[in-house]
Amino acid sequence: MDYAKQLDRYNAVPTSAEVAELVAQIKMAAVANNSTEVLKQCYASIDLTTLDCCDSERSVAEFVRKAVEFRAAYPEIPDVASICVYPSFVETVGVGLGSSNIAITSVAGGFPSSQTFIEVKMLEVAMAAENGADEVDVVINVGEMLEGEYDRMANTLEVLRGEIDEDVVMKVIVESGALQTPELIYKASLLAMLAGADFVKTSTGKIDRSATPEAAVAMCLAIRDYYAATGRKVGFKVAGGVRTAEDAVLYYSVVAQILGEEWLTPSLFRIGASSLANNLISAITSSEVKYY
Repeated sequence: MDYAKQLDRYNAVPTSAEVAELVAQIKMAAVANNSTEVLKQCYASIDLTTLDCCDSERSVAEFVRKAVEFRAAYPEIPDVASICVYPSFVETVGVGLGSSNIAITSVAGGFPSSQTFIEVKMLEVAMAAENGADEVDVVINVGEMLEGEYDRMANTLEVLRGEIDEDVVMKVIVESGALQTPELIYKASLLAMLAGADFVKTSTGKIDRSATPEAAVAMCLAIRDYYAATGRKVGFKVAGGVRTAEDAVLYYSVVAQILGEEWLTPSLFRIGASSLANNLISAITSSEVKYY
């Protein structure tokens, strides 16, 4: 598909000044949103993540065990949305989850840089799904995006979408910290959605600059405009550097302000996190908790 031409349908590319103004407004709204109920909604939207070079079958299995047993310890707090791991641990997560409703998310497609052969990306995405992943997180080729190779970048995403069944969720990471400008973040998000993304996601968490409220605003504006043009709802996932309860509420507020309440469910809003989980539990229970 000629994806670059598809961008011509979207003329409201946000400027840095417009994004900054929206962020300032949303930060004020976030203060009012900081409630126990909102904190619980944020917790329920977490993709509980372990993407460490020291991960092993034993450590991942223990990680899953804690997630499964969480409700017994904290029955007033909902489960996380999913557990996110490297592709080789998808089966380990599946065994540990058993009949749990927690989904399995796998990064794939040459994560975190996307700098490998298309055949390798295709195989990794397909194998992750075949091994039981309900959701697959892939990364755009940032170099292609920066060079204006929009068609090449988006066509690769289209190919990867074709490697998994329709019921497998594909989240596309635009690596907003590398793109930096609202214009490029907005365009990358649109291209990902046009190529079949079910979610657009801010960051891998593997480069120095991760998620920012400014990037979130640009991405949610793209989601809003895409929905207005197509009628298809695409989710938003923030990841990378989201550590405190206040961070979570701020991104919740971005989604609430730009996309509306209907997006504030785990089917359309996710937070990729590890340390955030303990901090949200602590904020909800008003006591310091180190469960994970």
